[in-house]
Amino acid sequence: MGIPSEKLRGCEKAMPLLSLGTAVYPLAERETVKAAILEAIKAGYRHFDTAFAYLSEQPLGEAVAEATQLGLIKSRDELFINTKLWVSFAEPSQIVPACKMSLQNLQMEYVDLYLIHQPLRLTEMNKQIPVDAEIIRPLDVKGAWEAMEECKNLGLAEAIGVSNFSCKKLEQLLSTAKIPPAVNQVWQQKVLMDYCREKGIHITAYSSLGGSNTHFGDNRILESDVLTDNARARGKTTAQVALRWVHEQGVSIATKSFNKERIKENIGIFDWALTPHELEKISKIPQRKGVILAEIWGPHDLILELDAEV
Repeated sequence: MGIPSEKLRGCEKAMPLLSLGTAVYPLAERETVKAAILEAIKAGYRHFDTAFAYLSEQPLGEAVAEATQLGLIKSRDELFINTKLWVSFAEPSQIVPACKMSLQNLQMEYVDLYLIHQPLRLTEMNKQIPVDAEIIRPLDVKGAWEAMEECKNLGLAEAIGVSNFSCKKLEQLLSTAKIPPAVNQVWQQKVLMDYCREKGIHITAYSSLGGSNTHFGDNRILESDVLTDNARARGKTTAQVALRWVHEQGVSIATKSFNKERIKENIGIFDWALTPHELEKISKIPQRKGVILAEIWGPHDLILELDAEV
């Protein structure tokens, strides 16, 4: 069974509900990223999630070009590509040039979806984290979103959205937006999901497997007794059960693996379903906010304010 898709607000092309994420820490070799993307295309993935900050735009573009040459796809238009604006380019006048820079990295004329990566701005490019408080600024939400709308109006992005935005930040954005955001890519949180549904904003869940082997994640999902017992009973992997549960919440998923077998396993979640009892049992696993900005940028006042928002 193929990957189902959903039409986003303001975007003609339907978005596949499972994407291959390309964020990895520590950073992988360029050829490793490229090889994983080619394996994913062979396995049936048609949606790829990248960002300027991941340093994966160039290998993604190279993989897409090679896939076309090999006949795995007819053209780039068969794929759904999203990338993200980095915080160092979030001053309004920098945003259109930043989008064009990402397109140059990707060797593409447009992206299907362009997201504001985080709701803050840095006054200079960060070479390490955490950073000094002096270079952290509040995001000019109105000005930044107007520039994102310009990216769409110029045809650089088919759809625009945000990532890591709270209900409060979305409310601020929606108060002046001419084009509402199509997507909010977040670590899954129920209050935020309910708010986005009410406003017609599609949720993409990242790090649905707990972000294991990252500086912000842990193994609590993959080692959950509820999930591992369910997986064993069904003859599935724990990751498949977790991803299936997320899919049944009505959101899309960005999941990262550069392992050939796991890439194939993660796509195998669409030809079966969890029972209502299983869904309820999994839903009772305690949720928590996964990405704490203070752990990335440092416990500065503005960052702590953002972390406190729901």
